Amino acid sequence: MTDMNPGGGSVVSSVSSSNDGSNSTAALSDLSERDRVWDSHRSNSDRVAGHYRGTEYQRYAERIHYCSEFLDFRLVPDPDGCYRLKLAAARFCHCRQCIVCQWRRSLAYKARAYKVFPKVVADHPTARYLFLTLTVKNCAITDLRETLKWMNQSFARMTKLKSWQVLGYLRTTEVTRGRDGQSSHPHFHLLLAVQASYFGRNYIRQDQWVEMWRQSLRVDYKPILDVQSLKTEFSLVGLLAEIIKYQCKPNDLVLSDREWFLELTKQLHRTKAIAFGGILKEYFRELDKEVTEEEMLGLSNESEEVDEGHLIFNWKRKQKRYRMVDH
Repeated sequence: MTDMNPGGGSVVSSVSSSNDGSNSTAALSDLSERDRVWDSHRSNSDRVAGHYRGTEYQRYAERIHYCSEFLDFRLVPDPDGCYRLKLAAARFCHCRQCIVCQWRRSLAYKARAYKVFPKVVADHPTARYLFLTLTVKNCAITDLRETLKWMNQSFARMTKLKSWQVLGYLRTTEVTRGRDGQSSHPHFHLLLAVQASYFGRNYIRQDQWVEMWRQSLRVDYKPILDVQSLKTEFSLVGLLAEIIKYQCKPNDLVLSDREWFLELTKQLHRTKAIAFGGILKEYFRELDKEVTEEEMLGLSNESEEVDEGHLIFNWKRKQKRYRMVDH
């Protein structure tokens, strides 16, 4: 079974007390190094819930408050005689801006992409790949929805240009907070599949990409743009992991001004973060489907590993740690 939390670290042999010398039960982060991330994500989700509390999004605050409060892990033996923890059950809120759910969804999306990409490479062995970032000038957070609509229309125009020599694309939308703390910076990240001849007679220089995007946007300034070639399958896999990671950086959600964050929620409501076209459309169609509870947990259809019991952890808000529940 594929573990959604990559990295090393095994469960320590003793689970009766924490490593800090206190009388409280063992902390998840003490028992499993790779699961320390649960503490930070759950703590950040509490901050997001705080932004929503007492507003028109009170229901989001309540859902996030109870999200992943209890984690049920199976003890799975490793070949070296130690144990590792495998998440078996949890209750997720599925709120778009919940940091825990955002993290679990990104892992599910990456697992889907990793599963399908070898087939893309096998079916199109001569295709080459580019990483393209398209930007526009920052906009007021209150104008974000209209700006995204304009960008989507502009991208559609770009794909109809004669100079658009692309076999297929996977496009994600990311929104970051402007340096002034008030504006928003929407931009597209794209994985492009192109013919091998792109790096010969059909090569498009960066300044030509800029002009294509400027023409499609119908603006009188040169937008900032970046394009890079991806030379190895390893770099492709790494790129997939990066571009489908999240729509908004966690720090922008947690550390932002409350009013900015609430407006962001309003502006992004029912907008799509992922799009695809050309030869990549059929392969990545799974990315457009909602993530299942099983995927959030990291479960698969493979045969279950033998486990030797369960450990349940409860979120302790004052301590900002998950601690084991006494049975």
